[in-house]
Amino acid sequence: MTQTAQSDDQQDPIVIVGTGLAGYTVARELRKLDAETSVLIVSRDDGRFYSKPALSNALATRTAPHDLARFDAQAMAQQLNARVWTHRQVERIVAHEHAIVVDGQRLRYRALVLATGADPRRVPVDGDGAADVLSINDLGDYSRFRERLAACRSVALLGAGLIGCEFANDLLAANYAVTLIDPAPVPLARLLPPEAGEAFASALAAAGVDMRLGRGVQSIVRRDEGYRLTLSDDSTLDADLVVSAIGLAPRTSLASAAGLQIEGGIATDAWCRTSAPDVYALGDCAAIEGRVQPYVLPIMHAARALAQTLSGTLTRVAFPVMPIVVKTPAVPAVVVTPDGQQGRWSVEAGTHDSAHAVRAICADDATQRMSGFALLGAAIAEKAALLKAMSTGG
Repeated sequence: MTQTAQSDDQQDPIVIVGTGLAGYTVARELRKLDAETSVLIVSRDDGRFYSKPALSNALATRTAPHDLARFDAQAMAQQLNARVWTHRQVERIVAHEHAIVVDGQRLRYRALVLATGADPRRVPVDGDGAADVLSINDLGDYSRFRERLAACRSVALLGAGLIGCEFANDLLAANYAVTLIDPAPVPLARLLPPEAGEAFASALAAAGVDMRLGRGVQSIVRRDEGYRLTLSDDSTLDADLVVSAIGLAPRTSLASAAGLQIEGGIATDAWCRTSAPDVYALGDCAAIEGRVQPYVLPIMHAARALAQTLSGTLTRVAFPVMPIVVKTPAVPAVVVTPDGQQGRWSVEAGTHDSAHAVRAICADDATQRMSGFALLGAAIAEKAALLKAMSTGG
């Protein structure tokens, strides 16, 4: 990665592209260190600040979409002593000139931070109802989802990953009939070992979720009321609304067009530096040292380190052991995913005198030290002890 190279004109602003958690947190952390440097934040939407993880449990908390936004763009600009441009599109990066083009206007930067987020993944599905499938990736999407949901009784969710499972649980708590569909044999397949995934599926099914695992969706056709889905095993089901939650794809097109290195996400080193001088990336769009981590804790740690670097103290991102909390009250889960693919899982089910409690430990093949864990149900009481053991090399 390229070493830091300052722009010739120190009066040029630090430009942040994106007003999600990553973009706003970098600005907030920078202001703790530097109250004076000019900061410009460019957003392609309305720039409202809200907690994106709250979208998947807002029904259970009885929170209306407009109440999820904590501050509008004007309030954020005042808090951060920054300019916030809303509904503006960054057309391209001219890295060798330390400039971007925003809606035809060329603007120089001292440093450029890409916090552009990610887009929902979609899989091709046949049928005249395929275009009606909703994806929920921001507050605008969520508002449209709630509008459509008002006239519904049943929802089919495509994707049994973290977001799909959280939405399934939230809809179930609000008394909707929920079907969860995924080609993987178990939910949370990228986070849990198979035995723990089976226990998680059993708990969701016991709570009332119709689990359709190990099969995909072939077609979605409109009916007089709602939709009929045909699955890959030729079975069918009807639903009033269909929502896709099959994951996110980092937004890399702007960086790629500028010639920046892409490795799954916008490639950065451990200092969030991309392959272009004074251009940084973090959040859902970034692959920091080859790894995309679309979760809150990694974003917060990266933002704090990057703010130090932007204020003049080159600071490496140091990720601690970071648990992933799955907000599914029917079967709460906490996971620390092992780095790499090496390791062996040992799984104990039915612990803590609870049918759905699971304690799974992954041990490194070479050292036999714990490299990850997964706790379900009542076993989440062990979270603090296991985090401490991992942090101390236990």
